[in-house]
Amino acid sequence: MASHRRSKQPSRTRVTVLTTAAAAAAALSANAAHAAPSEKPGRDEVKARVDKLYEQAEQATEKYNGAKEKQRKLQKEISAIQDSVARGQEELNKLRDGLGSLASAQYRSGGIDSSIQLFLSSDPDDFLDKASTIDQLSSQQVGALKKIQGKQRELAQERAEAAEKLDDLATTRTELGNKKKEVQGKLAEAQKLLNTLTAKEKAALAAEQQRADRSSAARVDLGKDTSASGRAGAAFFAAQSQIGKPYVYGATGPSSYDCSGLTSWAYAQAGVSIPRTSEAQAGIGTRLTRSQLQVGDLVFFFFNDLHHVGLYAGNGQVLHAPRTGTVVRYESMDTIGGPFMFGVRV
Repeated sequence: MASHRRSKQPSRTRVTVLTTAAAAAAALSANAAHAAPSEKPGRDEVKARVDKLYEQAEQATEKYNGAKEKQRKLQKEISAIQDSVARGQEELNKLRDGLGSLASAQYRSGGIDSSIQLFLSSDPDDFLDKASTIDQLSSQQVGALKKIQGKQRELAQERAEAAEKLDDLATTRTELGNKKKEVQGKLAEAQKLLNTLTAKEKAALAAEQQRADRSSAARVDLGKDTSASGRAGAAFFAAQSQIGKPYVYGATGPSSYDCSGLTSWAYAQAGVSIPRTSEAQAGIGTRLTRSQLQVGDLVFFFFNDLHHVGLYAGNGQVLHAPRTGTVVRYESMDTIGGPFMFGVRV
């Protein structure tokens, strides 16, 4: 009799292991295929991504500058209120001492009026609310108590205002810290990208930028504009003296600048105080079209918001502090990265 043997089937465990291994191999192969093209971005891609990060960093920088300026103003206002409260408290103490002198005089002349006794042991506000008591006071005493009451209310209002500003200051300090972290994060990410370039690629980028700087400076020199006069001209010449100084976020000179730090410093040298941030600077003076610009006018560029400002240098050029990794320099208005929006004559 023929013997029929049943063929051996692979075990369920073995099938599962083989299937899992095959799936893992396929996934690794797919990941490798996708990762290959982006293992090392090219020079142009790195430059584009770094420029975008620097733009975002500068945007955060102007927000940081705004928070820093708000903090400075709040601290100044709080200090003024606290000084006022201290002077008010001193005045209040003198008023109370004066009323106490009235009470002493009454005592020496035959006893203290019951109304004065009540005042000396309770709140004058509550005391003056009792109309029947007021009738018992002399006009001199009523005047003294009303002055005290008014001063107490004034001090209470000032203390409440100071407390509100202190809360605002705490919020502003938190915002300041967050913006600082955001700027530093963008700059660190940009540097990480730049570090992927070879020395040759970095040198090529630097040479490209130097050629652009020389070309822009030459165009300014060839297009000598005699309209640089008055305070705008003085501001421009002050900024011109800072060419080559490095861009540092939050800096206002004289060793380094950010964009609005340079413009505010330059106008300060001309005896003109303008706001600290580009957004605030955009709201002062007379707005101008490109054809109306004169040397020294503020010029604003759009990068999702008005966070970049420079000084018009004539012949279609701007003198500005561009971004991290650069220095104060001339640049064509058409190559800054964001479109020209408008100028402002301070």
